[in-house]
Amino acid sequence: MPASGTPLKRLGFLTIGLFDPADPAGGHETTLRIIERGEQLGFDSAWLRQRHLQHGISSPTAVLAAASQRTSRIELGTAVIPIGAENPFRLAEDLATVDVLTRGRLNPGFSAGVPMNLDHYRDAIYPHTSEQEDFGYERLLRFRDFVRGDVVSDFSGRQGIEEFADTVQPHAEGLADRLWYGGGSSRSASWAGENGFHFLTSSVVQGEEGDDFATNQRAQILAYRAAHPLGSAARVSQGLVVIPTDSASASQRARYEAYAASRAGRVGVPMGPKRMLFAADLVGTSAELADALHADPAFQLVDEVAFALPFSFEPEDYAQIITDMAERLGPALGWEPAAR
Repeated sequence: MPASGTPLKRLGFLTIGLFDPADPAGGHETTLRIIERGEQLGFDSAWLRQRHLQHGISSPTAVLAAASQRTSRIELGTAVIPIGAENPFRLAEDLATVDVLTRGRLNPGFSAGVPMNLDHYRDAIYPHTSEQEDFGYERLLRFRDFVRGDVVSDFSGRQGIEEFADTVQPHAEGLADRLWYGGGSSRSASWAGENGFHFLTSSVVQGEEGDDFATNQRAQILAYRAAHPLGSAARVSQGLVVIPTDSASASQRARYEAYAASRAGRVGVPMGPKRMLFAADLVGTSAELADALHADPAFQLVDEVAFALPFSFEPEDYAQIITDMAERLGPALGWEPAAR
């Protein structure tokens, strides 16, 4: 156990899964190898971001289906799927199938609201109907009803030689209890708590309590737990960008520090009408990172994390980063790797 703070119980990582548009298979293979390496290192979870119309993972369900066949223990999540770009019925079928393939290791995370940049492609996804679409929380609750096993059809039974069910198939037992919501405001945090979702909080939050990122993130975690039936026992995962450098080469350390410096100007500066705040990227040795995290007011409230891997690094960089996370940073935070 570390000198200060609650021991970290669950360690995960999050990747955007970038690829070269001239060789998308290569980028997806790199992502799958990172997940495999994560399982070998004892990580508890691996998470995928979803990116529409970018050179990143557009179909996390497909990638996680592939990962399910190359892993046996590590939990697999999404952080997050914008439910507004999905048909909840079809997504329920897809994610239930992946959960069955993982034997109950899937942890889907979602966001609600109008998907990013939808104005630019709304006619491709909702031609002539976007004004009638519900982009709010109810869309996500419909999805949960479907994976929970609520009746969706007024017919079940035999038709000719075929058998039909009146619920989404396959039914993935327990999946409805493993759903996460990625929120960045007190309103969304309270909604997630009231509706029994687990809560994902990332490196971007709404500045409702001044300009300090950690103060706002802590307030949102407290709002979530105040609304959740389990109170302080409700699960929250924090997702900061954390880059340990213990085994990094001099050139890697310089690249990581330059990456963080290029993004430092936005820290503490509210962006847009919702006053969005960005967390600082943390770069340093595991001992330095552990000290910084133990001093973080929001980290002090959680016992699980999904540290975000930075964009646009090389496969060997990611291998070094997750190895140091598992072998040095995790233990410095009181974490123990899962049995291999």
